[in-house]
Amino acid sequence: MTYSPKDYKSDQYVRWCPGCGDHAVLSCLHKAMAEIGTSPDNMAVISGIGCSSRLPYYMNTYGFHTIHGRGAAIATGVKTARPDISVWLVTGDGDCLAIGGNHFIHAVRRNVDLNVVLMNNKIYGLTKGQYSPTSDRGFVSKSSPYGTVEDPFVPAELTLGARGNFFARGIDTDAANLTAIFAASARHRGAAVTEVLVNCVIFNNGTHTGITDREVRAERSIFLRHGEKMIFGKNRDKGLVLDGLKLKAVTIGEDGYTMDDILVHDAHERDNTLHLMLAMMSGDLPVALGIIRDVDAPTYDESVHQQIAEVKAKKKAHSLRDMLLSGDTWEVK
Repeated sequence: MTYSPKDYKSDQYVRWCPGCGDHAVLSCLHKAMAEIGTSPDNMAVISGIGCSSRLPYYMNTYGFHTIHGRGAAIATGVKTARPDISVWLVTGDGDCLAIGGNHFIHAVRRNVDLNVVLMNNKIYGLTKGQYSPTSDRGFVSKSSPYGTVEDPFVPAELTLGARGNFFARGIDTDAANLTAIFAASARHRGAAVTEVLVNCVIFNNGTHTGITDREVRAERSIFLRHGEKMIFGKNRDKGLVLDGLKLKAVTIGEDGYTMDDILVHDAHERDNTLHLMLAMMSGDLPVALGIIRDVDAPTYDESVHQQIAEVKAKKKAHSLRDMLLSGDTWEVK
């Protein structure tokens, strides 16, 4: 059968603020799922607590709205019990990286075959505007009236530090590329983490405008595609090169730099050194969007079931009755 985005939509009224970036994420998920073609009854969408975690209600699939930060643990159990279905974990920067941080890094480390959609608006929205684990140092909020005095997590750094094999970054205002990223996440075997930079119009409006605004996006971001030159800029005349052990943004045709000097993106390289450098770009360097890392590796859920099959094959007892009647038996009269 073929499916359309509406086949994945529930009949529930979508309860997010008008203008919230979560609306775009939901729409892109519907489109990506239709593109992949997995039937709705072979999918499960798991979430924790937060604005983003309302999403399972708006999916015509199996879903589980769990408790704060525990979505990754529940999703791991679902996928391990039913490795044949597609499992999505929808979470936010607070839900995933604060109380849920331990579950998140271990799901990534284990390489559980989950599609993690991490919506990052750098704020706690559902609980009305406290700073989150991704809020910038000095950020003024209801819980930090004089500015935060701590450095934030960078989701990419945390994912790759936990030995993640898939990391992508998208923005809520670029539906076409975000849909393509979600589809690639679904095709990847293993833990696939997609950070989505979303806007909270109520408590942190404009936090990503330095990247997402159409007027500056071409100059301040670079969309990476495997096998293609790392080029960006409004006129597609800028690119990334290695300057010693650091990345450098150059203008093609100036200072002796030619197209041949521009790096080619290899998302499948097993060594994640360059992937981490790309994911951490800031300041004078453009912010990396697209699929930064996509590497095959054994998955936790498949390995568990393979191990069970191997152990059962070596055992003489294949049922409880076989086990009870094995070895020395006697009858008491």
